[in-house]
Amino acid sequence: MNNKLQELQKMALEKLAEAKNAAELNELKVQYLGKKGQLTQMARNISEIAAEERPKFGQAINQVKASIEESLNQHLKEMEEKMLAAQLKKESIDITLPGRNVDLGTVHPLTMVINEVKDIFLGMGYSVEEGPQIETEYYNFEALNLPKEHPARDMQDSFYVTDSTLLRSQTSPVQVRTMEKMVPQVPVKIICPGTVYRRDDDATHSPMFHQIEGLVIDKNIRMSDLKGTLLTFVRQMFGEDREIRLRPSYFPFTEPSAEVDISCFACGGKGCRLCKDTGWIEVLGSGMVHPRVLEMSGYDPEEVTGFAFGIGVERIAMLKYGIGDIRLFFENDLRFLSQF
Repeated sequence: MNNKLQELQKMALEKLAEAKNAAELNELKVQYLGKKGQLTQMARNISEIAAEERPKFGQAINQVKASIEESLNQHLKEMEEKMLAAQLKKESIDITLPGRNVDLGTVHPLTMVINEVKDIFLGMGYSVEEGPQIETEYYNFEALNLPKEHPARDMQDSFYVTDSTLLRSQTSPVQVRTMEKMVPQVPVKIICPGTVYRRDDDATHSPMFHQIEGLVIDKNIRMSDLKGTLLTFVRQMFGEDREIRLRPSYFPFTEPSAEVDISCFACGGKGCRLCKDTGWIEVLGSGMVHPRVLEMSGYDPEEVTGFAFGIGVERIAMLKYGIGDIRLFFENDLRFLSQF
């Protein structure tokens, strides 16, 4: 029996040394050490040995089992180390190779303009206010003195959510909400940047665009205050040598109303293709706050006056950076965006 045990040990160790992978090692483990393995079967036949020889034989079986397990574990460890070394070699990185350039994001030109406008007006003592993009008809129209029959309220101009709510078509509702919140406090000096929506889409119009409304309410506010404020803004945005002119216009929420032009920065006012040979470029609308708007917001138009203006962010960006098509702002073309 001892001879058979020694032969089994020798055979097992030889086969373990010849194994090529972990799967073969596991098969040998089952073959020799498993519940039905050869060593296990020999241990079960211990009853065939004389009683006085059994302890010695049991000790020999344990020694053979320990020898096989030790060899098995050693070969498994060696195989794992070889596999790890091969994997590391395969996945090795040559740190001397040149790296790949990573494209860094930049600030969007519209965001650049919004931030610049904010900085200019914050420097003049204004605060920034925001409001909901889904508005009621009251705040989007009625509180701004737009009667129900006004063309701007037609479905072809606005995106309605329900019969009485819509995507705001201007940031002016934020002015009304702010006045209601602050009444009767003065002065009110705010700008309201935000996204607005109208049914329009071509090279110079977008169904979604951005506005920055400005509002000042106080005692003895005059048209000259409006002009001085806008002149300061224009010179900081487009250059200190810019001039402005105010042309009579009409907006339901201001009276009197004025379109604001700046002297052409391309030709210095001499006339060119950009300014259509007029020397002037239209940039925004403005005016004195209509007494009816003040009254509906809770202010007494006999006690306070105010002015308001609306800046089209895309309009300013197109002029400032010489961009000819508004749709470029929303196409996410990296060739265009990387220029900023």
